[in-house]
Amino acid sequence: MNGLLRGAASLWAWASMGLVILAFFPLVMGLALLSRPFDPARYAAGRLFRVMGVMMARVNPLWRFRWSGTPPADPRRPWIVVSNHESFADIPLLSQLPWEMKWMGKREMFGIPVAGWMMWAVGDIPIRRGVGGRAVLDAMAKCREVLGRRVSVMIFPEGTRSPTGEMLPFKDGAFRLAIETGTPILPLAVAGTRNALPKHDWRFNRARAEVRILEPVETAGLTMADLQTLKARVRRMIEEGREEVRARLGGER
Repeated sequence: MNGLLRGAASLWAWASMGLVILAFFPLVMGLALLSRPFDPARYAAGRLFRVMGVMMARVNPLWRFRWSGTPPADPRRPWIVVSNHESFADIPLLSQLPWEMKWMGKREMFGIPVAGWMMWAVGDIPIRRGVGGRAVLDAMAKCREVLGRRVSVMIFPEGTRSPTGEMLPFKDGAFRLAIETGTPILPLAVAGTRNALPKHDWRFNRARAEVRILEPVETAGLTMADLQTLKARVRRMIEEGREEVRARLGGER
């Protein structure tokens, strides 16, 4: 696609996604407020917020996103969901998954007008980076609260998106939380989003992307002595799953 067409398609996509966000804002905020007395986990409002992500991907003429694999049979059984992180486009891609989970994200994202306000309203989990261990402890406490309300938690264990095609080292937090709470881990493999919206460029690229749900990993009976082994096992699963998805997408990186 030449630069002129790419720019025109990108302008259309940004405008369309902006309209989707504005249309969903009163619906998500209203549902979060009205349902709070009987839905303290804000499950319904969160699910509506993820539908907004689905619609954002659908109105972008350059993107074709899908999911594969077997979703949890009981959407209210809590999981610690972990995924590799390739770009901003991971957010609308992972929103395709057909169950609700509360996402851990950088505190700065929650300050974005309209979209960030909805993240607060539906109960997503902010974490302040670079301010010491207290911030991590606070975020983990919030994760335990969410799990106790029978809602899954979504964490990117790399901490940030990789600037290259290689996955970054995984941090311990998600795996420590899984062992401490006895919560099973549900790994996801993402492929195809890395160049969907390049860094430092407002223009979108054509992208076929997929998130694959991998086999769950039970943590019952594990101790902190198993943490590094668990982390390495899940990372290996995601790496292998990502390569399989890339091959199915035709080798797109």
